[in-house]
Amino acid sequence: MIKKLPFSKEKILEITKKYRTPFLIYDEKGIRENARRLKKAFKDIEGFEEFFAVKACPNPYIMKILREEGFGMDCSSLPEILLAEKVGVSGEDIMFSSNNTPAEEYKKASESGAIINVDDISHINFLDDTIGIPDLICFRYNPGPARQGNVIIGDPKEAKYGLTKAQLIEGYRIMKEKGVKRFGLHTMIISNELNREYFIDTAIMLFDLVVEISKKLDIRFEFVNLGGGIGIPLRPDEKPVSFEFLADGIKKAYSEKISANGLGPLKIYMECGRVITGPFGYLVMSVRHMKHTYKDYVGTDSSMADFMRPAIYGAYHHLTVLGKENKACDHKYDVTGSLCENNDKFAIDRMLPEIEVGDILVLHDAGAHGKPMGFNYNGKLRCGELLLRENNEVIQIRRQETVEDYFATLDFKQLEKFKV
Repeated sequence: MIKKLPFSKEKILEITKKYRTPFLIYDEKGIRENARRLKKAFKDIEGFEEFFAVKACPNPYIMKILREEGFGMDCSSLPEILLAEKVGVSGEDIMFSSNNTPAEEYKKASESGAIINVDDISHINFLDDTIGIPDLICFRYNPGPARQGNVIIGDPKEAKYGLTKAQLIEGYRIMKEKGVKRFGLHTMIISNELNREYFIDTAIMLFDLVVEISKKLDIRFEFVNLGGGIGIPLRPDEKPVSFEFLADGIKKAYSEKISANGLGPLKIYMECGRVITGPFGYLVMSVRHMKHTYKDYVGTDSSMADFMRPAIYGAYHHLTVLGKENKACDHKYDVTGSLCENNDKFAIDRMLPEIEVGDILVLHDAGAHGKPMGFNYNGKLRCGELLLRENNEVIQIRRQETVEDYFATLDFKQLEKFKV
């Protein structure tokens, strides 16, 4: 089966006259339309807000597009907060969710007015000693054996994130005693999940907690953050999760749990990343060598330094050979990069059309957790990022790294004086 592309081979060849491969290219039209679908699906849920998970695609151009579409930002570090501020996001439109957090990052989150999502009960005293207790407090819940995770985020009871239920109740009790009047509740227990029922179950779980804790401690919650983790159809025969199905299921659960107990209004937040930008980013690479030994290998000018998901998760990402979309996939290849690691492969035993040196390959669904997970092992220089605008113009939104970038943190002048 064929996965569609927002550009032609001719367009890519035109782009390569100015920007050499490899590069990541994002489809602005696709991102905007997808963002609007999400907003439209949840429009009847009072106070709904999507906080884009900056970690998925921390490029200010992409973030600015999503800000224009009405998204807040989910940040997990000081640099991510700074990026959010640079695109005009501040205050409670920033959700700060972190773990093992240093004091300076809590301070910056407080200064920006962000919602601080606390990851551990011990951080209550840490917060009090560093920035004081915020007016609004949110805790991250880890349900442990009550729920199942998946290969990416792991089994909840093995995860380093969040508070147990007992700790959660104790945490809110302590915060109430400290004078906090505004409360939120958060969880994030799955990643890249296509089972749409899972997210309805998560909403029900959090709504039940809101009911229990509200009654037990006589506090009122302002919001629940259902987290993210909505998957994308990586294989051509997979179906996307319906935003409309999720919205309908959450509204039903809200009515049965929150409204029925007189606990509304309760805002509903989400922090999706992958499902927002993932399907609209593409890694474009050229075939540099063909190798024929015990297997047939396609050697590209990219590597897992640019996109590591297939290597670390065994994740399937579809590949298109530009100009050969309609040819028979009758050749079996491992599609590889140039790192000195044998798992540096974009595909293993993948059936593709016959490939030749000079062909251009496009790896699909690379718009999230691609560039930000890159690295410089072997001295590899990470690829740049381009944006295909709605008017078909292409602009560079991050240049390719240079050797000077790679050496920027080294002091060669001191090296000249260094004696061994």
